[in-house]
Amino acid sequence: MGKIRLNENAEVVATVREGLAKNGGYCPCRSEKTEENKCICQEFRQQLADPDFEGYCHCMLYYKEK
Repeated sequence: MGKIRLNENAEVVATVREGLAKNGGYCPCRSEKTEENKCICQEFRQQLADPDFEGYCHCMLYYKEK
């Protein structure tokens, strides 16, 4: 599956975590509070399952390495 790590930019991590706390764990980058947008969101879970994907999740909190 690859290694998952936090963004190396502490300011981004702090901002996104603050947004997650305010939104009850839902991605602060998404307007809808649906199960698909609960962190770790469905989009990133699908990217994690892709062995060829390397990169950040939508909100830039997590990074998947190959």
